[in-house]
Amino acid sequence: MRNFGLKVGVVSTVGYEARVRHLVEGFPRLAAIVEPLLTVRRVMRQQLATLHKMLLDTVRHDPVCRRLMTAPGVGPVVALTYRASIDQPQRFIHSRAVGAHVGLTPRRHQSGEIDYDGGISKSGDTMLRTMLYEAAQILMTQSRHWSWLKAWGMKVAQRRGMRRAIVAVARRLAVVLHRMWTDGTDFRWGSKPGTAVA
Repeated sequence: MRNFGLKVGVVSTVGYEARVRHLVEGFPRLAAIVEPLLTVRRVMRQQLATLHKMLLDTVRHDPVCRRLMTAPGVGPVVALTYRASIDQPQRFIHSRAVGAHVGLTPRRHQSGEIDYDGGISKSGDTMLRTMLYEAAQILMTQSRHWSWLKAWGMKVAQRRGMRRAIVAVARRLAVVLHRMWTDGTDFRWGSKPGTAVA
């Protein structure tokens, strides 16, 4: 449509199809091409809504997923991805091993006199690593609720920068979620600084 100088602009989801049809009124051949595309878009949105409802129903009836979602930044998709990827938490003797399993630990370069840490190893489950990173990013940038995990991440961000802090929070979130799963406990938010009673 842009090749014909037609721009949809900012429009609501409800008014999108009407706006597109209005733009192609004077172009009958373009309208014939656009109409099937609008149909495909509408069907895809309906099927996506159906799949999303199925996902929410699955999470709602799974006690482990509901427990994982008590952690900040963790929603239905992250909880279900974590549940499916880890599968059996008993595989990990120590919770801290989950971060390495997902590939969120620093790579180490050693050769003769050289010894330095590189970026994260990126080994293991890519989907789970991506989901944990997104959860950590939401926790650090969008969450308005205070938690000890966010406070810890902000201290890391002051020293190392926001990108590295998000990776560190994702790694720690993987460990915390595993501990919550094995212990059967919800996320402990902790008390805000200055509110602790002596």
